Amino acid sequence: MRHVLVQCILATALVIGWPTVSHAHDMSSPQSSVTTTPGESRPTTLFQNVRIFSGKGSELSGPSYVLVRGNQIEKISTQPIPTDPRGDTVIIDGAGRTLMPGLIDAHTHMMFANLPQLVLMTSDITYSAVVAAKGANEMLLRGFTSGRDVGGPIFGLKRAIDQGLVQGPRIWPSGATISQTAGHGDFRLPTDFPSRPGDYSFAERVNATAIADGVPAVLQRTREQLAMGASQIKVMAGGGVSSLYDPLDVNQYTPAEMRAAVDAATNWGTYVTVHAYTPNAVRQAVEAGVKCIEHGQLLDEETVKFLGEKGIWLSLQPFTLKKDATSYVNLASAAKHAQMVAGTDQAYKWAKQHKVKVAFGTDALFDPNLTARQGTQLVNLTRWYTAAEALTMATSTNAELLAMSGPRNPYPGKLGVVEEGALADLLLVDGNPLENIKLIEDPAKNFVVIMKDGKIHKNHL
Repeated sequence: MRHVLVQCILATALVIGWPTVSHAHDMSSPQSSVTTTPGESRPTTLFQNVRIFSGKGSELSGPSYVLVRGNQIEKISTQPIPTDPRGDTVIIDGAGRTLMPGLIDAHTHMMFANLPQLVLMTSDITYSAVVAAKGANEMLLRGFTSGRDVGGPIFGLKRAIDQGLVQGPRIWPSGATISQTAGHGDFRLPTDFPSRPGDYSFAERVNATAIADGVPAVLQRTREQLAMGASQIKVMAGGGVSSLYDPLDVNQYTPAEMRAAVDAATNWGTYVTVHAYTPNAVRQAVEAGVKCIEHGQLLDEETVKFLGEKGIWLSLQPFTLKKDATSYVNLASAAKHAQMVAGTDQAYKWAKQHKVKVAFGTDALFDPNLTARQGTQLVNLTRWYTAAEALTMATSTNAELLAMSGPRNPYPGKLGVVEEGALADLLLVDGNPLENIKLIEDPAKNFVVIMKDGKIHKNHL
């Protein structure tokens, strides 16, 4: 009887989407590998006559051949690679084009990127999910084969992509952001105060955010995201642009509350990243054990140097593009956005000077026009970095940050590089992006082949 009950529970979990072990963190899950039966050949693709940007360095290789078998790069050679005549190998003649790793966006909100904030706050979540699925496909076709999603109800979209129901990038999900009352994740209306015990807002009910005050509540909400499959935890540690109540200068959470989130994540073998702009918010978070800072545009030089000395990641965004004013629900948010953007240039200069581990992300929110310019934001890095440094950051460097999820990494394997044994996330570029990084701005024209996990999603040859 017990065996029958267990089987019924497991079957129900699969139908309604509960995160069973195989769906959340099983390292042999179909989402992270190509499954074959004994004796079955794995699909193969051979790139001929390509010049390789490996994800590191500042030069392309000479003419090369790259064999992909299943979802991995099996062989790289300067000599022709023979293929099995009995197999069904797809042969792509690169004709001297550049083969490079798929791009990685280390700060996405895929459920929130393509709709204005007011629409998201007043629409059925199923509508938002359909828009997000369309956006995920568009993101993949922009050459971004991986994204770290640091806040939003993303678990369902990730599962649909992993199962092949829709096309999109690999997703490292944080799930709901953890926020205090009046924090950057509190999107309740003023008329919702005082809050009633057990009364959750729309954003909380759809798992866009989790409002938690006090150590027990922070522990509970953090553990809930881990239970649903979070690869890392996102906590709001300071004021934000799009939220209603918090000026940019305020600290959020006490040291004890912040440590509670860190303790819960550490027990699961992963880490906490925090939203923070200012020195006080950043220092308090790092002292609590946080491993990564999102933003940091308003830091002073001493704090940036402190991050470099401590080996803390800075997931910094090149916020220089004008944002659509209609994406915000009030003028105060537009003013806070301008204040934050004003600190971008100096933050990058200090981060580079003090050798901080900087990740590239876009943080496109509530603005489909800005979201579509994902590649342009990457090109903006050349205000502070060479083209090779910018492309390295968006490939192999960002991959190092993704790997910090440890056993919670949903896609184990080497990413962000073109190396034997690495996962086959590849772009074939019509030109040399090390010489002309602006090729990234027009992926429809210049990315002639896009491969993710060994599967070709675009082939214009």
